[in-house]
Amino acid sequence: MSELITHVSDAAFEQEVLKSDTPVLLDFWAEWCGPCKAIAPVLDELARQYEGKLRVVKINIDQNQQTPRTYGVRGIPTLMVFKNGKVEATQIGAVGKGQLTQMIDKAL
Repeated sequence: MSELITHVSDAAFEQEVLKSDTPVLLDFWAEWCGPCKAIAPVLDELARQYEGKLRVVKINIDQNQQTPRTYGVRGIPTLMVFKNGKVEATQIGAVGKGQLTQMIDKAL
């Protein structure tokens, strides 16, 4: 896990994501989720690639159930780009770095 990736809880979500000055790529994940583990290295790369322009944040849906419910998360991994407190883009399921880069670039 990269030191550039922040883990948040329901309690810290508003401060870390909605009030962030920098756009945020939020990863809804769980320990038992194979595809979530598969995209973890891609998220590490993206955190380095977009350092200073985008923060990568992860929230464990088993330990934090309020936030996924608020955003209607039904399947994981679900990735959302937040900008100025609003969801700008959503990707459900594990996808390659190219697709995520496109989503991020569009949202920024």
